[in-house]
Amino acid sequence: MTTIALVHGAFHGGWCWDAVIPALTRAGHRAVAPDLPIEDPDAGALAYARVVCDSVGDAADVVVVGHSLGGLVVPVVAALRPVRRMVFVAGLVPRPGSPFVEEMAAHSDALQGGASAAPDPRSVTPRRPFDVARERYYHDVPVAVARRAWERQRPQAQAPMAEACPLEAWPAVPSSSIVMTDDHAVSITYSHEVAESILRTAPIELPGSHSPFLSRPAELAEVILRCVSTV
Repeated sequence: MTTIALVHGAFHGGWCWDAVIPALTRAGHRAVAPDLPIEDPDAGALAYARVVCDSVGDAADVVVVGHSLGGLVVPVVAALRPVRRMVFVAGLVPRPGSPFVEEMAAHSDALQGGASAAPDPRSVTPRRPFDVARERYYHDVPVAVARRAWERQRPQAQAPMAEACPLEAWPAVPSSSIVMTDDHAVSITYSHEVAESILRTAPIELPGSHSPFLSRPAELAEVILRCVSTV
């Protein structure tokens, strides 16, 4: 049995994986989806990663899956404890020792519609208006489902984006990258480039928006399970 740690992205919580988890558990795995301290302006990727490690406990076989901003957390978890595979879903990918805002400067289209200026590391961004959130994250999600997701969104502190990545070196752990082909939040160009240059893997393309856990949870679970079974 593999313990699959599901790491949510900005503004969200562990709830966003609710429709994915049943397929993972039916396949005989354990899935955990902790809530990260995203409202805390003092919490960066290391604090987030410690929450993930606590949720995993002493499990021997662990795969960490990070969505969007959760991608900044995944390799930090792998630096703190043994992890068999890292999986990035429409994920941001950090460079050791560098703030992600520098990555944004190098890849101006990395975050589509995102801020071009470096955020104040002590700032906390409130959830965006529903019409903005729907266009960016949920454009292929049924309206009622999208609205319920938006209502559950939380403010997001900017520390993980503004701080220097706490990694000293990239973990020696194999990676998988799931790229959404109609993502309105993280560009497919960026996702392909970092999959090849940092993760050293060929990306797996999945149709749809930035939120496959809502728009196509069964397909996402199937791909995650393929990644889990990869040696």
